[in-house]
Amino acid sequence: MSQFAINLLFVGASFALYIGIAIWARAGSTKDFYVAGGGVHPITNGMATAADWMSAASFISMAGLLASGGYANSTFLMGWTGGYVILAMLLAPYLRKFGKFTVPDFIGDRFYSNAARLVAVICLIVASVTYVIGQMTGAGVAFSRFLEVSNTWGIWIAAFIVFLYAVFGGMKGITYTQVAQYIVLIIAYTIPAVFIAMQLTGNPIPMFGMFSTHTESGLPLLEKLDDVVNALGFRDYTADVDNKLNMVLFTLSLMVGTAGLPHVIIRFFTVPKVADARWSAGWALVFIALLYLTAPAVGSMARLNLATTVYPEMAGQVEDYEAAASNALVYEERPGWIRTWEETGLINFEDKNDDGRIQLYNDGNADFADTAEARGWAGSELTVNNDILVLANPEIANLPPWVIGLIAAGGIAAALSTAAGLLLAISSAISHDLIKTMINPKITEKGEMLAARISMAGAILLATYLGLNPPGFAAQTVALAFGIAGASLFPALMMGIFSKRVNNKGAVAGMLTGLIATLLYIFTYLGWFFIPETNMLANTPDNWILGISPLSFGAVGAIFNFTVAYLVSTATEEPPQEIQDLVESVRYPKGAGAATEH
Repeated sequence: MSQFAINLLFVGASFALYIGIAIWARAGSTKDFYVAGGGVHPITNGMATAADWMSAASFISMAGLLASGGYANSTFLMGWTGGYVILAMLLAPYLRKFGKFTVPDFIGDRFYSNAARLVAVICLIVASVTYVIGQMTGAGVAFSRFLEVSNTWGIWIAAFIVFLYAVFGGMKGITYTQVAQYIVLIIAYTIPAVFIAMQLTGNPIPMFGMFSTHTESGLPLLEKLDDVVNALGFRDYTADVDNKLNMVLFTLSLMVGTAGLPHVIIRFFTVPKVADARWSAGWALVFIALLYLTAPAVGSMARLNLATTVYPEMAGQVEDYEAAASNALVYEERPGWIRTWEETGLINFEDKNDDGRIQLYNDGNADFADTAEARGWAGSELTVNNDILVLANPEIANLPPWVIGLIAAGGIAAALSTAAGLLLAISSAISHDLIKTMINPKITEKGEMLAARISMAGAILLATYLGLNPPGFAAQTVALAFGIAGASLFPALMMGIFSKRVNNKGAVAGMLTGLIATLLYIFTYLGWFFIPETNMLANTPDNWILGISPLSFGAVGAIFNFTVAYLVSTATEEPPQEIQDLVESVRYPKGAGAATEH
């Protein structure tokens, strides 16, 4: 059986499973559509939350970023994990106690203002649409390779599949679909990692293999990787970060953004009790850890595999890397996986020195220019998209065809599970918070569900269009979404729970300040509304204010939000007594009923 047929078998079987579950669990009411009826078991919800959480950025792109940037990009891992702990400890139980369907529900009622509700809806849509762009980007990468179509067609296929099971199933269908997707993606991520760890180190546990001895050279794996990347002009894989301020702000931005993500927060409204929300958070952290502890090993091993594919003699070399570098891979003898990925446009080769061999090195390193010139190199000739490394890893390591088919299904499951959760958050914000609560309170349940499905379909089309020209790799685009959520929604949620003094005027002013400041900073470097070539400044460190990258600015936006909200609130009247009593009751979650409508 051909590799293409195996890929179709795995991906097709997983699609049939997801769509079958969506039909079986089709939403019959708005409560089913928004919160899956409110009766999901904590372990089930924990697994669904983990799938919702571990998006294309986690499955596909994070290990790619770790592979390309080494320790410097471990901020993604630290920020996302730390943020989830904040969400589980400080937000989830209290929001579940409040017992509403959505984040704008909480903000609108807590700050007794439709203006606050409207601003929350806008913040939610902007953050969620940006996040979905990253998912569509990742799904396009996966589909383009494993269905052997162009990246553009891959994105459109992903949009169609999401439409089928998210639009019809709602939260009820999505919840049980995500349980299946978690099982698929964790098996798909772990099995290739075990194979590759065994090949490179003889240790079957990837996270331990990363600190074991590289079998072929006899050196510790990370030391071997440092030697190889140094020989190609790159900094040590394990090197520290120069810009500590940017690193701290970026980590903080991911943390507060994680805690402010509406599609994860609404998962805690699907369980019966407050205690179940806590248990769901704990189980989700266990399920997430299974992948996050493996990702650094996958990234480091993928980087070493890629380098030794281009320079085969470096694998067993311990001293004379100069000789190994002179015998680069002949382009016509390149392995099949490079040929296949070239067809997707995500790997490109340009023979700059006309020697018929592939040179891959850091041609941006001025200190390495003399060495490269002495070797006869005229520039790095292989461009590899970061998002393909995890998906290509089994092929690079010559693993069995069924493993490649399995990781195809897993990568697609990761992208689609999070996309579905985000689209549900967008649709519920429009249909429930905007239309039913503010525009037409008398709308029927059938009309509300129709509006939810139409808005979800519209969001899919918008995200697909933007996904065709994303502002960065999947994980980078997702980081932007986290920054937007952290700058706008997280402070409002925290102050809404833990401060009785913050009023409606302060909340609105804070959210608008955080959102606008963050968007302006991002658009300055990445283009207005992410439209290519509309940026005012080049996205380079020398142009960043105080060395703060657009990916890190969400933390600054959150500080602006907190400050403005506090100052405006103290300068205006106190919230009504009933609102202060509400805050008091939410903060001591001794029990909660089912999620309710207004």
